[in-house]
Amino acid sequence: MNHTTKLFIALAFFAIGNIALAQEMSFEEYNPPSTLKVPEHPVQRAKFPFVDIHSHQGGINEEKIDQLISEMDEINMGVLVNLSGRGFGRGNSNTQQEYIQSMIKEFNTHAPGRFMVFTNLNFAGFGDENWTRLAVKELEEDVAAGASGLKIYKSLGLNVNDVNGNRVPVNHPDLDAVWAKAGELGIPVIIHSADPAQFWQEMDANNERWLELKTHPNRQRGADNPAPFEQIIAEQHDVFAKHPETTFINAHMGWMANDLDAASAHLEKYPNVNFGIGAVIAEFGRQPRRAKEFFEKYQDRVLFGKDAYNKEEYYTYFRVLETEDEYFPYYKKYHAFWAMYGLGLSDEVLKKLYYKNALRIVPGMDKSVFPD
Repeated sequence: MNHTTKLFIALAFFAIGNIALAQEMSFEEYNPPSTLKVPEHPVQRAKFPFVDIHSHQGGINEEKIDQLISEMDEINMGVLVNLSGRGFGRGNSNTQQEYIQSMIKEFNTHAPGRFMVFTNLNFAGFGDENWTRLAVKELEEDVAAGASGLKIYKSLGLNVNDVNGNRVPVNHPDLDAVWAKAGELGIPVIIHSADPAQFWQEMDANNERWLELKTHPNRQRGADNPAPFEQIIAEQHDVFAKHPETTFINAHMGWMANDLDAASAHLEKYPNVNFGIGAVIAEFGRQPRRAKEFFEKYQDRVLFGKDAYNKEEYYTYFRVLETEDEYFPYYKKYHAFWAMYGLGLSDEVLKKLYYKNALRIVPGMDKSVFPD
């Protein structure tokens, strides 16, 4: 075998090896750009001014407010609702109340009418005989200081424990006075309970959230960690049933955006409940006809929200809701490895979703920021 033949064989093996390697890649790596040629209508500014009912902001000062206002004006956000009024549970009640009062003052001084703040509960000492009385008192004080609603983090039902170390269920009776007081004060309660059901399921080829669990392993839960998904959700629904005079916003569509029949039944059963669409836009984007039907039927019960704040990510929300574009990408593969389709909602439905429902539900919102 001469040198040329040996070289040819070596190159052939090298080429075959490269082909084999090209066929071996991870799911994360395989993300080819679409070759589909269809009309595209990217949207970087909402058709109407909108309320983001679900945002989390910290470090509020004049510089941060100026930055937010600049970006809000770019994308046509009329009002941002900061759900982290007391931060994320850091410090004692006095510190938390000073924090929310300072935040409200900063917002009202530098950008009056453009920000609303929801307060939170301090679960330290839960189970003590005085906890409920103090929680109700502080809720009244925070509302008197300018808070427009109450936000309940998913920690309730997952990792909030009482003074004896026991998990506090979402429907614990010591919380009944808080839900009732919110109703008396006329403020909404936006509540996030549990996480997507797939976090409790086996992490295998049948789990649609496999990539998210692989990249964020701390999100995976065992069947009873700390309680079954179905139990936590049932506890939340029990609160809705026991407090019909209180207005609730079920955050993240109550994890029913992938089952709009269940979501419809939920709204029919609980007339005091509304849905926030934060972090579930990808579910609508893969069922545009069914989702459009849902939004049209329940146009008075849905509120726009984003959750994690990122100006560029709003563009996908606008495009899904406003256009009839086909097969365009989502911005996080681990949330949705499928493409999006636009719902093409009518102006009437968009206005309710974007701002009219929020104006009706959240007290004290500046109506002059929005059209009629």
